[in-house]
Amino acid sequence: MALVPHVAVRRLLEFKLDSSKAESTQHNWIVGLFLNGALISAMVAFFIAQLSKVFTHYYHEQAWDWTRLISSGGMPSSHTALIVALTTAIAIENGTNSSLFAMCLVIALIVMYDATGVRLHAGRQATVLNIIIAEMPPDHPVQVQRVEDGILRALG
Repeated sequence: MALVPHVAVRRLLEFKLDSSKAESTQHNWIVGLFLNGALISAMVAFFIAQLSKVFTHYYHEQAWDWTRLISSGGMPSSHTALIVALTTAIAIENGTNSSLFAMCLVIALIVMYDATGVRLHAGRQATVLNIIIAEMPPDHPVQVQRVEDGILRALG
């Protein structure tokens, strides 16, 4: 049976912890976070999704935008990647007949449903707002506010 990478890492780190015995229980929960395979899987998936937004933006715009690493929205959905990775890790560790997997699956379905709905409606609203703003005169308060917001973000 092949080991899932996070399980192999956990076993290696558990061996080191057993031989050194952590000094206090305060550090044990922190170490536990770094040994939690499901959490590691979820965070790696989130990071990969965020990183791929940079490449997706470059593919469409022919310009690198590293702010995509920390921005929300766009494709792929980092929220969906996170919850699907978490659900998969829980299924591998606890089995698909566990209550924990069932809970993760329900939450994953809700997140994916909301992500698609929010993206659809946000895209429609953005299209309409861009049309409205483009038709406004340059001295309109909304246009002036956009310039000020841009300056503040650049300094910021």
